Amino acid sequence: MPGDFVGLKPGQQRYSLLLTDEGGIMDDLMVTRSIHPHFEGWLMLVVNAAFKEIDFAQIASRLPKGVRLEAAPDRALIAVQGPKTAEVLAPHCEDSCDMVFMQSKASKIGGIDCHISRSGYTGEDGFEISIKSEYAEDLARLLLKNKLVKPIGLGARDSLRLEAGLCLSGYDFDESRTPVEASLAWAIPKVRRESGGFPGAARILRELSEGTTQKRVGIKPLGRAPAREGTQVHLDGVYVGEITSGGFGPTFGGPVAMGYVRADLAVPGTKLELMVRAKAHPAEVVKLPFVPQNYYRG
Repeated sequence: MPGDFVGLKPGQQRYSLLLTDEGGIMDDLMVTRSIHPHFEGWLMLVVNAAFKEIDFAQIASRLPKGVRLEAAPDRALIAVQGPKTAEVLAPHCEDSCDMVFMQSKASKIGGIDCHISRSGYTGEDGFEISIKSEYAEDLARLLLKNKLVKPIGLGARDSLRLEAGLCLSGYDFDESRTPVEASLAWAIPKVRRESGGFPGAARILRELSEGTTQKRVGIKPLGRAPAREGTQVHLDGVYVGEITSGGFGPTFGGPVAMGYVRADLAVPGTKLELMVRAKAHPAEVVKLPFVPQNYYRG
């Protein structure tokens, strides 16, 4: 997808949002300006697999003349996450370990051509490795030879991203929520706020100036019972919001949750009630993340 780039250097990656004309969030995605010599002037996009067809159709319908979207169904993505990931990858591609958070480059691991970014969705240091699907199993088995590496599933990823205060598309936001409501307005660059012209700009810029009626916040149950998705949030017996993600945080050592509450209640320390099995359980609004993010910034 060749074109001009504002503020995105070659090899740099950015978290971004796909918006509706009304300002709702269709999905979140990662955008990287390619540094590969064969793809100079291209952006590489990674969307959520569950929404890829919808996302691709939306993006393709909005592209200006001379710009095209090319899907890459022949590629796989392997995420290696944790504080020792650089130690794991160094014997295979030491040059990649010089990168900092949200940088990427073309490299090789075990003779396999890869596009590697220092990123991930766990709140930890880590790398995401894009390769041709036919080599995915070989690469996974190569990495698993290191005793520090263990395979994990989406359940582990989900608890880690929740502890890190990271949203899950379709749960912590959807087309009914704007970036301001979802506390994701930081993903809208300054130049976009100044120039506008993006889908939903009128509503989003107004909300940035005037505020919203609801906000996504961190919510800490004060007991041991976790509050799951859909749990109602009350204050003095009155409904004021709802949990969108919740569970037990193994690193945090207790239950953690995120959800939407009335904007006037979105202040750390605000006491709330969570309705779990028709019984009110005490909770409070807390500043996110629950566990400090540990991205490598050099």
